[in-house]
Amino acid sequence: MSYVPPIDEKQLVKDLQNPRTAKAGFDTLMRTYGEQIYWQIRKMVMSHDDANDLLQNCFLKAWNNLHNFRGDAKLSTWLYKIAVNETINFLNKERNRNKVSTDSDDSFLLNTLEADKYFNGDDIQRKLQAAILALPEKQRLVFNMRYYDEMKYEDMSEVLGTSVGALKASYHHAMKKVTQFLENEEI
Repeated sequence: MSYVPPIDEKQLVKDLQNPRTAKAGFDTLMRTYGEQIYWQIRKMVMSHDDANDLLQNCFLKAWNNLHNFRGDAKLSTWLYKIAVNETINFLNKERNRNKVSTDSDDSFLLNTLEADKYFNGDDIQRKLQAAILALPEKQRLVFNMRYYDEMKYEDMSEVLGTSVGALKASYHHAMKKVTQFLENEEI
């Protein structure tokens, strides 16, 4: 993930809500958060094309709902929340399309990853992704946000609406499952 320069979110919100500066503000919003939100989505859906589509949906939803943004949370948190909801909705549709129960793991996405022409990982990377896909959806979200994005538990709590303690426990369990999966795979 590339470096995101600090921005004045309060000013950006004002720019977004002012009809004269909304387009320039939205451009700043997309340039500032687009890549990190893309990767958050991509780690869940595995496909570049699906992640791009969902990213566009996310920003379209944000644009259409800017008037509803009250500033109770950070703008970045609001965007992550939209991205998580869009991703979960997409995954639920994919599970239905693939006739996979919501209780089972999402290993069917491994085929999507392997078929994606943009995936250039080696066997170890594929095994790590298989381990992560074997996690329940919520644990996978927490694992990705903490392990890859190094997101603070407090920020995750705002995005996912879960207590910090529960998120720490979820990450701990996810890490144990991933480690066990990889040990059993004999990398």
